[in-house]
Amino acid sequence: MQTNRWQAVKMASQFLAPYRRQIAYALLALLFTAGITLSIGQGIRLLIDQGFATASADLLAHYVLIFIGLIVALAIGTFTRYYWVTWLGERVVADIRDKVFRHLIELYPGFFEQNRSLEIQSRLTADTTLLQSVIGSSVSMALRNLIMMLGGIVWLFITNAKLTAIVMISVPLVVTPILIYGRRVRRLSRVSQDKVANVGAYVGEVLGQLKTVQAYNHQDIDKQRFHQHVEDAFRVAKQRTVQRGLLITIVIVLVLGAVALMLWIGGLDVIEGRITGGELAAFVFYSVIVGSAVGSISEVIGELQRAAGATERIVELLASRSEILTPENPASLPEQVQGDIAIQQLTFSYPSRNGIPAIDGLSLQVRKGETLALVGPSGAGKSTLFDLLLRFFDADKGSILLDGQDARQLDLKDLRRCFALVSQNPVLFYGTVEDNLKYARPDISEEAMIAAAKAAHAHDFITALPEGYQTRLGDAGTGLSGGQKQRLAIARAILADAPILLLDEATSALDAQSEYWVQQALDQLMIGRTTLVIAHRLATVKNADRIAVLDHGKLDALGTHEELLEKSELYARLASLQFRYGSTESEACAE
Repeated sequence: MQTNRWQAVKMASQFLAPYRRQIAYALLALLFTAGITLSIGQGIRLLIDQGFATASADLLAHYVLIFIGLIVALAIGTFTRYYWVTWLGERVVADIRDKVFRHLIELYPGFFEQNRSLEIQSRLTADTTLLQSVIGSSVSMALRNLIMMLGGIVWLFITNAKLTAIVMISVPLVVTPILIYGRRVRRLSRVSQDKVANVGAYVGEVLGQLKTVQAYNHQDIDKQRFHQHVEDAFRVAKQRTVQRGLLITIVIVLVLGAVALMLWIGGLDVIEGRITGGELAAFVFYSVIVGSAVGSISEVIGELQRAAGATERIVELLASRSEILTPENPASLPEQVQGDIAIQQLTFSYPSRNGIPAIDGLSLQVRKGETLALVGPSGAGKSTLFDLLLRFFDADKGSILLDGQDARQLDLKDLRRCFALVSQNPVLFYGTVEDNLKYARPDISEEAMIAAAKAAHAHDFITALPEGYQTRLGDAGTGLSGGQKQRLAIARAILADAPILLLDEATSALDAQSEYWVQQALDQLMIGRTTLVIAHRLATVKNADRIAVLDHGKLDALGTHEELLEKSELYARLASLQFRYGSTESEACAE
């Protein structure tokens, strides 16, 4: 724990280090405002003793102007302090977010299998927002109140030592109950935040799956459950409100009671001539300053503890290391990659299912320009093989050779540049149609983009959109049909112009007519390129050069459609079911 705290402090200092000049500005402004605030007490003393007590209008005007000058100086100093402290908070948190995102996007996919994505998003947003609040406000307030407390105590002793002794005795008596109730309020505040978060999470889940909710007429149950979440949040909020109200009541009674005690004792001293009225007023002012500073520091300590926890979580993210790395001295591929793939005794288990092989001793040769179809039941290892080809994971045993080079010895970017992927569930991003088409090659010309869209039979529906290629798509392509999304994904793969194509049932979301035209485009695209096709519908791969039948991560059989009907019992059974009962039932069997 202590090590984590030290790492958190070290990380925060590293992000603050480039901004020493701005930190100096903030500290100077902080010292200036604290000094001016403490000087106001003396301004009050002079105003009363030299202005009111002398009954001189000139002296009164003189000291009123001094008092106004102090207020103006305090306002200017406060603005300067607020600006630089807030600037530091925003700047440092922006740097942290940028560094964390740059780190996360390079981590291998297995990391996100073992860590919840929503929790990671929370660390990137909620934890950094808390840090921004602390760096941009709480630390400044803590330092300011510490200076005010120390300076106030000094001025208390200078003004009246006897009354200061009373203050020193009464401060713990006032602060202790405040701290006790303050902890209760903070605890209930955390519970309240959790309850409110539950409300938000439930809303997000239900609205995100609204079609399913309505399809099963689940609205009444969801209304009841949501009402329960809201009532739970209200119940905790009510408890927090009661405790906070009691805290405010205690603060008022104790603080003003202490002030009344000092006024009584000090008033007797004024009557007997031991101190002046101005000195008493200044003393009360400094007493309030010290008391409020102590209370504020206790509150800030709680925020700093929360910030320390948030910083530790961010440090954990930055300390995470990817298991998939480019070697120090990567091998180089030829300028023109041929597309020969050799899979040798490949064995692999996912980190979350260690010991259960998804690929088990697989050996397979894919020749340059060949179209190889991968078929088999769900869990056979087809998609896992694609993951290993793209080196999202490294095999436990065996190797994958690309044009004779071990994939693990290649630069990751060079390796992945050799592949164009079209997945079964097309992935589109928030942005314009053009942004999604140019995702693999942002520098491609508009003419090439349109040509690719036409080849994928996407140009007509794109031009029919309100703003054509500049139409902005919703999250994950919301607003487009499944077939339209798939055609955009195929056009993107065409633009990638990679020597190896990975097609994961690329035409599965298309209607019969669209599938025909897209298949024609894919047939043209596959000429001269090595192509691996994951297929559930055997009718789509009957004409592949070869078909590999996978079962439980092993190669069951390899050959053409006709050959496999003769020598593979599994393939023959799948083919019999599909061609007998039609594509709908066959897909169910294959999946």
